Parts: sequence; structure tokens; C-alpha cells
Amino acid sequence: MRINDNVYYVGVNDRTKHRFEGLWPLPYGVSYNSYLIVDHDAVALVDTVDVAFFGEYIDKIKTVIADRPIDYLIINHMEPDHSGSIALIRKYYPGIKLVGNKKTMQMVQGFYDATADDDVCVADGDTLTLGHHELKFYLTPMLHWPETMMTFDTTNGTLFSGDAFGCFGALNGHVIDTQMEVAPYWAEMERYYACILGKFGAPVQAGLKKLANVPVKMICSTHGPVWTELIPQAITTYQRLATGQTEKGLVVCYGSMYGNTARMAEAVCEGAAEAGMKKIVVHNLSVSDISQVLADIFRYKALAIGSPTYNGGLFPVVDDLMRRLAGRNVGQHELALFGGFTWSSQAVKAMEAYNEKIKMHLVASPVEWKQGVTGNDLQSARQLGRMLAEQCNNMA
Repeated sequence: MRINDNVYYVGVNDRTKHRFEGLWPLPYGVSYNSYLIVDHDAVALVDTVDVAFFGEYIDKIKTVIADRPIDYLIINHMEPDHSGSIALIRKYYPGIKLVGNKKTMQMVQGFYDATADDDVCVADGDTLTLGHHELKFYLTPMLHWPETMMTFDTTNGTLFSGDAFGCFGALNGHVIDTQMEVAPYWAEMERYYACILGKFGAPVQAGLKKLANVPVKMICSTHGPVWTELIPQAITTYQRLATGQTEKGLVVCYGSMYGNTARMAEAVCEGAAEAGMKKIVVHNLSVSDISQVLADIFRYKALAIGSPTYNGGLFPVVDDLMRRLAGRNVGQHELALFGGFTWSSQAVKAMEAYNEKIKMHLVASPVEWKQGVTGNDLQSARQLGRMLAEQCNNMA
């Protein structure tokens, strides 16, 4: 599929995998995007695809270039969903030269034992001429692996961005944003960021700064649509997520064994509603998909977390959430905690300990109860919800 000036899309869709990285649900599938630049002097392949789809992939490549050889393989990112076909591509095209930075080449050797003496090792700002097309390389370390980089085609303004600006969701016939209904992909971009890139806000900001003056006309990510007219929205979305910008709203997350913590969570919601909070999202962590929970937390300013004490610590699903938050850039939130116990008060202490790493702003002392909740406990939870909503609503 030709997408611009002798650049072709040769990616594939994965509609069978249940979980990305073995963790994140894929209700709409996922695409593995790869691109061919067909110049008069040389052909360059930009990234590959998951090796499980190699048969389909090589057919697409041959449909574009027939028996013409590929001269270069540009490797922007080494995760196996993009690099998995490197060894087979090298067998099909024995004269191909791999193009990547020093850390890329180390990973190619480590994963696939597939480097060669004539491979091209590039540094930040280096260029490669294909004839008409000139490629410039921008190293973007820890976005989100240490070897990640982006490749800019200076001839037509196309940025091959690796995982950046990508999203979950297979491509349903169309590839370019202007030719499709893109609404579902924005939510999947936020979920993708929260799950995959949520820890790397500072490197994302550094990458965006490096690209600020690059005249990008098309963004070709390794997942999801090719962005053209909607480039500003894609960049704004990444800027918002990377800098911790949120909108007014409350996410209430809880785990509950026998219903007491669930009742307290409902009371927190009631209090927030009474204080005028309109956007309230509730997640029973034993039921909700954690990727959606994380996406909602990245979107909304206020967060309430509740847990019973379990085996001398946190209820496992709550512990899992807080551990994940401790590894992500989510400190700019307003937080309320509530927890119960039967004979040993531990849940609240454990949540407070996690927040020493997360560094959210506690709007009030945690609400704690012993054994069954009482009317007074529920009233305290309502007051906690009101305080959280008022703090959020008073912010600019």
C-alpha cells in the first residue's frame, strides 16, 4: 500500500493474540507496522514484524519490489514484535545491511546472532542517502528501550517514529488517518501509553523536544494509524501524558473480600458527587482490566484507593495496582486512601508506604475502620469523597 512519495506500508495485523507482552488485553487486536522506501539507488525496509507473520509479510514486500533486493534494514526499536523477522529477512536478502545505533547492534547480536561486518552503525544526527531520499537518525533513548531511535525522511517529511505515537488496535483496511474513523484509536493510544510508556515521561519529553523543529508531515509509527492531518493531536496527547496533565475527574479503585471496602468505595463516590464531581469512574480491581484502570488514572486528576488488610498486608489486586503506579509517572494527582482490618491494621500503612514512592498529594488522613463498617465509617468515607472532589474542582 503506497502511502506517499515511494514509501509503502507492508505491515500486518494480529487479531489472534489475547495479551500484548503477555499482559495487556487486545480487544481490537494490534498492528505491527513496517515500511518500504523504494528509491532509484537503494531500497530500505523500516522495521520488521512479529516473526509469526513472516509469510504474509514477505509476500507484501515482494508485491512491492518483486525480485529487487533490499539494501538496508532500518531498526528503530528492538522489541521482538518489531525485530522478530530480522534473522529471516537476512536469509531472504543476504546482501542487506542493518542500520542501527551501537546499542541496537548489541541487541541484534544478543537476540538473533545476526550482525555482519558491513552493517551500518549510526549516531545521533547521522544521515543515509538512498538516492532521492535522505534519512536522518534521531536517537531517543529510553523511549522506551535504551536503543530506541527515530528515522526522518528529509525528502518528504516522513518520521518513522518506532513505538512513539503508536496505539493498540489493528488496522481495518485503511492505514492513513484521513481515510479512516480514528476515534477508537485515541483511547487505545492512551491505554498503550499508560501501559507501555507510563514510566518514561522524562525521556518522552526529551524526545518531543528533540523533534520540536523537525518539519514532520507524516508520522509512521510501529503500531496503529499513520498520522498526517492529525499529527498535532497525536503530539499533544503525548505531551499531555508525558507531563502528567490531567482533567477534572475521579477514579475510585478498590478491592473487597466481603463487601465492606466496596460499601466504603460507594460512599466515597456519593460524597464526591455531592460536592459536584461529574466524572467519576469506579473500578473493582478484582474485575476491571488493569490496563483500563491505568489509562483512567492517567486521564483524571483525583484518585481514591481502598483495600482491606489481607495476610498482614494489602489485598493482592490493590497491591498490584499500587506497585504499578510506583513504576509510573503519576505523581501529579490528588489522592485519598481508605482501608479496613479485622485485628491488625496494615492496609492503610502499606498504601501510605507505596505513596512515599508514588508521591501523590494526600488530601486528608486516610479513613480506616475495624471489622464491619458502621454508619459513622460511611459518613467519613463520604466526607473523604467530598474533600477529594473539592480539592480537584478548585484547581485550575
